Amino acid sequence: MLPFSGNGFIEGRELDNFLREFVASVSASDCRELLSESALASVKEAFMDAFDENDDDKIEISELAQILPTEENFLLLFHHSNPLESSVEFMKTWREFDKDCSGYIEADELKEFLVHLLKDAKKDAQVSEEKLIEYTATILQLFDRNKDGKLQLSEMAKLIQVKENYLCRPIFRGVTKITEEDIEKVFKLYDKDRNGSIENEELNGFLKDLMELVQEDYDNDDIGFMKNAIMDKWDLNRDGKINLAELTMLLLQQSTLPTDAN
Repeated sequence: MLPFSGNGFIEGRELDNFLREFVASVSASDCRELLSESALASVKEAFMDAFDENDDDKIEISELAQILPTEENFLLLFHHSNPLESSVEFMKTWREFDKDCSGYIEADELKEFLVHLLKDAKKDAQVSEEKLIEYTATILQLFDRNKDGKLQLSEMAKLIQVKENYLCRPIFRGVTKITEEDIEKVFKLYDKDRNGSIENEELNGFLKDLMELVQEDYDNDDIGFMKNAIMDKWDLNRDGKINLAELTMLLLQQSTLPTDAN
């Protein structure tokens, strides 16, 4: 089992622990001695020279994938090289695999997602149940940040990335003035069926992106709380949807809110 914290990279003590296990896994069984601190330092220096491509003293997912077994390598690289078009698509995927509507992707649901991922990208993939369990455990180690044995929304969002959260652009953080054209672009981004309203998974995708402006860790309950607050204030005609006029008022207020220096 690999010692990951669930933040998408390993560093510090986690990296040291990983290197000890990695050396043990590739050494002959009669040579698996405990690494001394000096030996660990030498291994770490050579390892970072080889795999820390961006020189940030961390090993990120894409870097780690170079040394993991083939299928685990594929799973990690696939999620980096095949981002979803938008958070609307992400929320549809989330609902598809959150079978029990618990607000979490549990281990058995994650395993089903990985089966879907492998079949979708590798049509002839034949993966044993044992390997699927192993891959599921690896993904949980990498992305289950709070170590509760399941993936909440923000953790799944690290695994299934989208091309861009358009709401993270400077115009929505008060750095530059928001224009009518900007608002119309946002509306078209989420109104996927072009029916003049942002609703259902479109609305959930919008709320997910909005949530990421204010906090890094969030779950389904956080989205629900935000949805109630947003709809109570901005759904002026009480139809359970957001139209262009309502979105305009919402985004104009959002763009004037103070933000952190970061």
